[in-house]
Amino acid sequence: MLNTPKKEDVDENILLSSVEKWLEIKVKPYVAKLEHDDIYPREMVEQMKEMGLFGATISQEWGGLGLPSSTYAKIVTKVSEVWMSLTGIFNSHLMMAAAVEKFGTIDQKKKYLPLFASGELRGGLGLTEPDAGTDLQGIRTKAEKKGKEYIINGTKTWITNAIEGSCFAVLVKTNPEAIPPRKGISMFILEKGEGFSISRRLEKLGYKGIDSGEMVFKDFKVSDSNLIGGVEGKGFYQAVGGLELGRINIAARSVGIAKRALDEAVRYSQERKTFGKKICEHQAIQLKLADMVTRYETSRLLVEQAANAYDSGQRCDLEAGMAKYSASEAAIENSLEAMRIHGGYGYSKEFVIERLYRDAPLMAIGEGTNEMQKIIIARQLIERNKI
Repeated sequence: MLNTPKKEDVDENILLSSVEKWLEIKVKPYVAKLEHDDIYPREMVEQMKEMGLFGATISQEWGGLGLPSSTYAKIVTKVSEVWMSLTGIFNSHLMMAAAVEKFGTIDQKKKYLPLFASGELRGGLGLTEPDAGTDLQGIRTKAEKKGKEYIINGTKTWITNAIEGSCFAVLVKTNPEAIPPRKGISMFILEKGEGFSISRRLEKLGYKGIDSGEMVFKDFKVSDSNLIGGVEGKGFYQAVGGLELGRINIAARSVGIAKRALDEAVRYSQERKTFGKKICEHQAIQLKLADMVTRYETSRLLVEQAANAYDSGQRCDLEAGMAKYSASEAAIENSLEAMRIHGGYGYSKEFVIERLYRDAPLMAIGEGTNEMQKIIIARQLIERNKI
């Protein structure tokens, strides 16, 4: 296994170099089969545990690497260039960890964060329901308090790591009568047990290898000590707060896809010949490449800006929204243009292009649709420029 720097002396260049070597040696040769057969990459997960990726953004105080968002985004981009699915395995997990570290009680932090950082406990966020996606206030999963316990009933769907994960930060209603509804929403740390089951594994167009499932709670009992922060009614804000990091992650994934599509297109355009010359010498192809590289660089810089804003501690839903919107659209457009440049080969499973083409659309949906991002961007723009 490749060595990674010790927590106390994490250096960005060394860490990124280590990730690159791991991707080249341990991931790249095996991606095509695992992805096409939709096989969970267990060996790679163990390797990511050894590298500390499950504790990437968790503070060193709790056993994590304590990386800033700016460094983390670069790791996500590099991994996504090779296989985007891997980033979901540790990012959803880190969003759960961020909710606990940011809002949890000291006892919750002591109990869970070291286990999250080591990867001994892995999981993600349980927000989406069959009738509630972007509108989190519309969730129906309920938690009824009885003594020192809560009884939880409901269903969560499209949950990343649902099958292979063991612990989740789950959004529920503790007061269904609250007005506005967000004031009656709470978040719990839930470990799998009796009454907590996975009803099915969801099949997807892309994003293969990683498991997406439906979680069902039927009279599931959990101690009131697992209520994040120890106070009811804070869950909506805890979930929304975590989405800023999630959107930066989605944007970084998108940059990786856009970059890989660009690289493949540039390489192929210099190998393929038509009408007696390389296709990169045809003006029509040059125009496509110019658009592709501009989209990629624009998105990369927006992600960098959003990550820096997040690291500074300032509110950054405007920056995160712009990065997510721009980068995800760049990923979609670059993957399509790369397919067109490759012609029939781009439609073949023997080339990486068709995978990029299938993976990219998720980036425009995950962590809030791009339509919602536009609304957030506009509202924050007005808020910051009031006259």
